Amino acid sequence: MAKKPGGVKGPRERKSSGRGQRDLRVRVKSAKGRKLSSTLWLERQLNDPYVQRAKREGYRGRAAYKILELDDKYRFLVPGARVVDLGCAPGGWCQVAVPRINALGEKQGKAQGRIIGVDLQEVDPIPGAEIHVLDFLEDGADDKVKAWLGGEADVVMSDMAASSSGHKGTDHLRIVALVEAAAQLAFDVLSPGGTFVAKVLAGGAEQSLQTMLKQNFDKVANVKPPASRSDSSEKFVVAQGFKGNRDGFMPQDAEE
Repeated sequence: MAKKPGGVKGPRERKSSGRGQRDLRVRVKSAKGRKLSSTLWLERQLNDPYVQRAKREGYRGRAAYKILELDDKYRFLVPGARVVDLGCAPGGWCQVAVPRINALGEKQGKAQGRIIGVDLQEVDPIPGAEIHVLDFLEDGADDKVKAWLGGEADVVMSDMAASSSGHKGTDHLRIVALVEAAAQLAFDVLSPGGTFVAKVLAGGAEQSLQTMLKQNFDKVANVKPPASRSDSSEKFVVAQGFKGNRDGFMPQDAEE
């Protein structure tokens, strides 16, 4: 019996089973003018089971499985949910959300949800999702999002990452600042009880972010889903049960 696609083992998991066993790993030859780092990246992509699975299942990238796995565990993308996807390009997270929140109204007897995706660049249309070009850092961005959504959101999610500088410490600080800005927008648009999900890079500088989230949500989890590469420092924060404080910080006496 053939194994299901989800059960295909990655290249490092395959074991030799004796004489005649072939190495099924795709190897990429170096090309003139191409950097070694580019060759290694291409080889990793060609051998990544999540990349292959995304192609088979029609997702725009392997990142779709990160939000899928997070939602399988924490159940925030439910029928009827109103969702904002910050930095939504290329659209994989929106693709996952659409059927789960019933954005197309295909689930009979279930509430119909809505998802707004925003990004700095144009994103190819996704059935069931409403995509807008927007810098979420600009003044009035929260009002625009709520107007497009028709009210407050139940979920704000972000897979954004700042442009890489090549310096690990600098990149860590940049993405923490970006996530903190995303959290501030979430405080402006989330309804009480809502959920905030975002990618961060482990590195020790995110303590202020963790403190801010713990002050404003009932539960905060830090997770590395299976789809996140083992050699990556990325993790995801899942903050649930928004307390409704629009300022982002609880009063001083609440901290004591």
